[in-house]
Amino acid sequence: MRKITEAAQFADTYDIAIIGAGPAGMSAAIEAAQAGASVLLVDENTSPGGQIYRAVTRHSPDDDDFLGADYWKGRTIAEPFLAAPIDYACSTTVWSLDPAAEPSAKATLGLTLAGAARRVEARIVIIATGAMERPMPVPGWTLPGVMTAGAAQIALKSISAVPDGPTVLAGCGPLLYLLASQLLKAGTEIVAVLDTSDAGQRLKALPHLPAFLGSPYLAKGLRLLVDVRRQTRVVSGIAELTINGDTRAQSVTIRTGQGSETLAVQTVLLHQGVIPSINLASSAGCTIRWNEDQRAFEPETDPLGRLSVPGLFAAGDGAGIGGADHAAIEGRIAAVGALLDLGLVEQPEAETRLTPLKQQRRRYRRGRAFLDILYRPAKQFLSPPDDATIICRCEEVKAGQLRQVIDLGVPGPNQLKTFIRCGMGPCQGRLCASTVTEIMAERRGVSPAEIGTYRLRAPIKPVRLSELAALPQTEDAVFAVTGRRPEPVSNPKGPNQ
Repeated sequence: MRKITEAAQFADTYDIAIIGAGPAGMSAAIEAAQAGASVLLVDENTSPGGQIYRAVTRHSPDDDDFLGADYWKGRTIAEPFLAAPIDYACSTTVWSLDPAAEPSAKATLGLTLAGAARRVEARIVIIATGAMERPMPVPGWTLPGVMTAGAAQIALKSISAVPDGPTVLAGCGPLLYLLASQLLKAGTEIVAVLDTSDAGQRLKALPHLPAFLGSPYLAKGLRLLVDVRRQTRVVSGIAELTINGDTRAQSVTIRTGQGSETLAVQTVLLHQGVIPSINLASSAGCTIRWNEDQRAFEPETDPLGRLSVPGLFAAGDGAGIGGADHAAIEGRIAAVGALLDLGLVEQPEAETRLTPLKQQRRRYRRGRAFLDILYRPAKQFLSPPDDATIICRCEEVKAGQLRQVIDLGVPGPNQLKTFIRCGMGPCQGRLCASTVTEIMAERRGVSPAEIGTYRLRAPIKPVRLSELAALPQTEDAVFAVTGRRPEPVSNPKGPNQ
């Protein structure tokens, strides 16, 4: 492996560029490199692993056994990844993805590393950016002391940090129970786990139960549920949830069919499932579709992960939620598809590689619909009924303001931005997009599929002017902007030094 630490070290072009060093990205890199492709993998984190295997190469099972056996499986991917003949750039931001303008051209990535920007070309780009947490806007969710379950898990995996004092986990989905189990083993005082899933979906999930009974996740899921319920209180059927406090979270008030209750807390962790991260695919003009079971938008892919735009692939949870094992298999499948398109493997060899991988993928997809429907968030947490609830944290836009603008007849989320700037902050809609779609769909009585979601444009991540200024430019480009020809520079280290 060649570890890239400066923007000037990037090659001008690669056969395959992979975005994201989670299980899908690492697996794709290994598969592609073994076939002789020149591979670049870029990732925002300081070490490989993604969210699920975050910092797995920096920890030891002897010191952090509370993370569980599934976490340490990440080493079986991370170690061969670190030994593969690829270019690896950690702490790198991807702020643009421009697809090839014609079949013979290449896609272009806009990257920032160590304070300097650089454009890199690739014949194929595999987007393996994983999932993001679905926002859970409830009254009080912007108070200090409130964070997402994913953020708490990052702290746990990165520096073994756990919440101090009485803690409540609220939301739904398998990750909620996984984190609860990990935190309990690490010594966290968990007052309660508040399950906000839609109880009305349980009957709808039953037809998918037989498939789930053959799923590799069944035994693990049952162990988690038993483990958490044995150690702390689990409250289901939550109809309302409010976080109270003046300068920070001090209590949580819940209402169920049995009445109301207030719990004293110091930390509140919110989570109502994960959804695909579609920002790069969306900005590149790829077709995005609505997945009703997962209640989220996802990029449209073919069986090998090809996106609707030629030269672009998606793999892992960024193409549809399936879990870490499923993501690793999808990464390998996408890599074989990319190698096939590049002519680096022939069709018979590709089919030989793909047959067992597709079988494994079917196994990991078995029963997925059961989990998606069973843990679907309740309607009141997808579309908050309290008009005073903040939806867009960046611009402090409340639910009531959204409904007023929607009632004016604004066509969709992208047009809504121009009215009240919702989705125009630093996060570019990552924390409000799904809620905006849900509120608009509910207000109009239609499916979110008819509403759509934000279409992002480059730069999709914040980038400094100084970083852009560090981009290598031609003399003609400099003259077009400044009206002057650049002075000759005799620097053997290159233009970014």
